[in-house]
Amino acid sequence: MFRSPVARVGLAAAVVVAVLALYWFQPWKLFTDTYVDEALPGVSATSATPTPASSTSAPAASATTPAANEILTAGEFVTHEHRTTGSAEIHRLADGRHQLVIRDLNTSNGPDLRVWLTDQPVIRGTAGWRVFDDGEWVELAKLKGNRGNQVYELPASVDPRDFQSVSIWCKRFAVSFGAAELTSA
Repeated sequence: MFRSPVARVGLAAAVVVAVLALYWFQPWKLFTDTYVDEALPGVSATSATPTPASSTSAPAASATTPAANEILTAGEFVTHEHRTTGSAEIHRLADGRHQLVIRDLNTSNGPDLRVWLTDQPVIRGTAGWRVFDDGEWVELAKLKGNRGNQVYELPASVDPRDFQSVSIWCKRFAVSFGAAELTSA
């Protein structure tokens, strides 16, 4: 079929390029979905209550502790590189931990998607696609699924007040699929 060595080398090079392109872009993910339906934390309408100071105990780290789980900030996703809908909330749990809750997420699947908290504002349209790695950001985890309800723990070292948005970030191409501005709930 291919008698010349140049043709064989050309064919081998084309196969290598095709394999690398398939690995890099992972086009089959455009046609597949990963559904996640994690249990979401319950919240109370009750706000933080004062913790009485005791003369026999160590001083409290905060003057208030939540009586129950509460939503601190929330926002709706806007579309960037890929159509994205759903909402994001930062919860403070009764035990003092913080979680990011993503509700009803619907976005495209993609290679190397991550969940980022960032200090950057959400800008609609193509101008907002690449802003989230310009400032401070923290990667919470790989995106568990491109559809459904998901919960991500915030590390104890992360103060949610330092961040104003969440992005579904494609690390491989340094682009936001979609983002939500987090405002006080």
